[in-house]
Amino acid sequence: MKSRVALVTGSTRGIGRAIAIKLAKEGYSIVLNGVKNRELLLQLENEIKSYGCDCLSFLGDIGSYEVAHELFQQIEQRFGSVDILINNAGISYVGLFTDMTKQDWDKLINTNLDSIFNCCHFAVPAMVSKKYGKIINISSVWGCVGASCEVAYSASKGAVNSFTKALAKELAPSNIQVNAIACGAIDTDMNRCFTDDELRMLEDEIPSGRMGKAEEVAELVYDLCKGHTYLTGQVIKFDGAWI
Repeated sequence: MKSRVALVTGSTRGIGRAIAIKLAKEGYSIVLNGVKNRELLLQLENEIKSYGCDCLSFLGDIGSYEVAHELFQQIEQRFGSVDILINNAGISYVGLFTDMTKQDWDKLINTNLDSIFNCCHFAVPAMVSKKYGKIINISSVWGCVGASCEVAYSASKGAVNSFTKALAKELAPSNIQVNAIACGAIDTDMNRCFTDDELRMLEDEIPSGRMGKAEEVAELVYDLCKGHTYLTGQVIKFDGAWI
């Protein structure tokens, strides 16, 4: 049986990298995407191939509609289409709203939201034709409740959550499930802006007593990929009971 094809955006590090490795180990063909670090992308491609999986890597900013189109052209040539779309690409901005520039805002929205529109726009028609597909958007608990000094990030993830719920309603008749995972504090490079003392204070706030691991997010993604055809339109909080 032909293996399923999964596209993982923003897959050179952190949560995206963990998801790509997990799905590869489970036998999926993998499409990798990074925006600027070719070396990391090629290193991950080699690791994915070491598991016996077919792998296509693509370097480019999928926040650009034209670049995303180029990515899906390459996917069509190599695999035909994607069965699983993991929209993981994302950046943060920590600081006062009044200090944020319009350029900062545009870059964040472009990366966190436009990329999801672009990839879904190109992936969905083939999924509808096949009457099969899984779209999993990696979101944040700040998209559910908002965070001081992360106004733009919270706004982008709130939009991702609403996008998820609305698209799920459109695609459910075509047997395509659309869900989001609203991550809490996950131990990735995105948290390197905090000091050790700040991270300890953060962990003290989390009832589970620690930050989550990227590999744990990957396990949840894989579980959603396996089945659960009645589970759609959900924003699943993954935060150790923090929020």
